[in-house]
Amino acid sequence: MIAIDNKLVSDEIVEKQFVCDLVKCKGGCCEDGDAGAPLELNELDELIHSYEIVKPYLTEAGIQSIEEHGKYVYDKEFGWVTPTIKGSMCAYGFKDENGIIKCGIEKAYNEGKISWKKPVSCHLFPIRVSKSKEDEDLEYLNYEPRPDLCRAACKLGKHLKVPVYIFLKESIIRKYGEEFYNALEAAAQYAEANK
Repeated sequence: MIAIDNKLVSDEIVEKQFVCDLVKCKGGCCEDGDAGAPLELNELDELIHSYEIVKPYLTEAGIQSIEEHGKYVYDKEFGWVTPTIKGSMCAYGFKDENGIIKCGIEKAYNEGKISWKKPVSCHLFPIRVSKSKEDEDLEYLNYEPRPDLCRAACKLGKHLKVPVYIFLKESIIRKYGEEFYNALEAAAQYAEANK
């Protein structure tokens, strides 16, 4: 574990390699799971304020699910999450012409319509963040790729020699800031030099 401020970062985040291979996985992380994407409290407002702008990018089934269940729902295990379409694909997702699941929120962001990219839990995947039950200020960052779904991403990461933390640089900085990322990078470089 690497300790930075009140975060405990799994060694795997600097040791393992990972690069999403959407052609192979088809964005399956957007439909494979026990609930929708976990949301932070500030993201609930983002969904409310951006919904009408994001709506044209969504499927009819996604819109129906959101209008039936709400822009976000509460899950006993994961807290606030995005709604899903019949327990499968995230309601904010859609399939492109190649059958790859994309995010309607991210598409609106990429087209300059909104300033919020997507839920940070999606942006950080395959890093999962959890809070300590004993100390609510303490967070654990673990590397949790899906065994079958992410096999191609693990293989591509090894081939390209891209560590998880480098692949996720933008999302780590988005969540924790530049200073945190620089500390993580320094820890990774120190570990590599002392192998």
